[in-house]
Amino acid sequence: MPFSVMGLTDPLVQGILATGYTAPTEIQAEAIPAALEGKDIIACAQTGTGKTAAFVLPILHRLEHSVKPKRRRVKSLILTPTRELAVQIEKAITGYGRFLDVSSFAVYGGVPIQKQFKALRRGVDIVVATPGRLLDHASRGTVDLRQVEVLVLDEADRMLDMGFIGDIRKILEDIPDERQTLMFSATMTGDIQKLKATILNDPVQIQIGKQHNPIETITQHVYPVLREQKMELLQHILEMEELDRVLVFSRTKRGADKICRVLKRADITAASLHSDHTQKKRQKALDGFLSGKYQVLVATDIAARGINVEGISHVINFDVPGYAEDYVHRIGRTGRAEATGDAITFVAKDEVHSLRKIERFIDQTLEAKNYPGFAYTKTVKLDKTPAAKKKKSKPGSSQRKRAQSKQGQKATSDQSRPKSPDKKKSTFKKTSRKKYGKAAAGEADTSRKPKRKSYGKDSGGEGSKSKRKSYNKDSRSEGQKSKRKSYSKKKTSGGDSQNSGYKPFGKKKKATAKKKRKTVVFKGLKKKADKPHKKNRRG
Repeated sequence: MPFSVMGLTDPLVQGILATGYTAPTEIQAEAIPAALEGKDIIACAQTGTGKTAAFVLPILHRLEHSVKPKRRRVKSLILTPTRELAVQIEKAITGYGRFLDVSSFAVYGGVPIQKQFKALRRGVDIVVATPGRLLDHASRGTVDLRQVEVLVLDEADRMLDMGFIGDIRKILEDIPDERQTLMFSATMTGDIQKLKATILNDPVQIQIGKQHNPIETITQHVYPVLREQKMELLQHILEMEELDRVLVFSRTKRGADKICRVLKRADITAASLHSDHTQKKRQKALDGFLSGKYQVLVATDIAARGINVEGISHVINFDVPGYAEDYVHRIGRTGRAEATGDAITFVAKDEVHSLRKIERFIDQTLEAKNYPGFAYTKTVKLDKTPAAKKKKSKPGSSQRKRAQSKQGQKATSDQSRPKSPDKKKSTFKKTSRKKYGKAAAGEADTSRKPKRKSYGKDSGGEGSKSKRKSYNKDSRSEGQKSKRKSYSKKKTSGGDSQNSGYKPFGKKKKATAKKKRKTVVFKGLKKKADKPHKKNRRG
């Protein structure tokens, strides 16, 4: 079905044909008619199926038929996760609407915000923005979102993965409730379902292809290799196959820079693209890759969504992605617009687990093979099937199993062992030994300890009473009184107790001998030891 039959305006159709497109893709054929009717849409389609035109064309058609105010207001808002994707969408709007009186502007971070003030004050019809920078403008009052009629969430799953859900909800507070909302995503996760229930009103659901499967036009290859030989294998592939546009993905920013440096030393034109670079440097690398200046572009997963370049023949996963969803988005950079492409993945021994996750996610087994003509120092064999998950045992179950097995072994050994005759019980009775003596029965036990004398009132006579020491004041002799230590200071003779100089609350200073400083000798060096700690004395 051609675009002219879909009900789009003639200037818009002319702009579409000028870009080189003649017929809509499957996602465009289903989403554009529903969007032209003003319905909310949630569409899930594979990467590279033409989702951008599926929401840009209805917005341009709507703005062409609307009344033009004296001063332009923001009528449509498109939110994207990355700067590169915002620039790509803004270029697509300019290309499709080249024959229309529509203005658009991309708002993203990494560039001076003052330049964006001027464009927003002049007035625009469409704003393509990343959530963070848009909130900066909203807090400064440089953008007015009170007249937005269409809201688009592009790559919604990626925005939620990057933690933009809070920013999105803040932006929704500034937008009118009566609007048309279009949500496009490559995967349909649980978070997308929750967001759909809160911001969409009776949406039309569109599902193109299998949810997790890559495009059928992409051929996938898996090459097991040692981690130390990955760089050699990459150079070998680039030299043997003479590829024009190759996109290499690295898991880390540092790894992307390292790959780029090594390729430059081998006389291969390459550039790196990740979030640590300034926007000017990122755009320069992307433009050089588009123009053919760079043969290889090394990027990270964060920048993967914004690379919409036609003619990428090969995508090479230098590192296996940690998340299976990232694998689908990586290889979706090739084979776009129904073109063919190849996806190559280098797998080290410690990355087999991540590869099995990808296979379960896409419901497909990837065949691993060695690259022909490459000198492997050691062949890496991958397990054909992932290892079965061990069931979690209950606490103490292993001890019970061991005890049961021991009991079983004991039972079998007892059955096989011949029975011994029953032993007769002995009639010998043990005689109890006395506690203190070893005398025979009938004799007096002289070894018994003597009984302790009792000094009670009823038990003893006068003799016992006299032997008992008395500690009463009256019974104590004068000699014993003198022996008692006196801790009070003696009174001065002839003086009264008040004038005796007695200080009841004073403390007597103790005469302490001065401690000599010790010297510690370490290999001919003398070092004085620290002074002894002095206690703080209160006066």
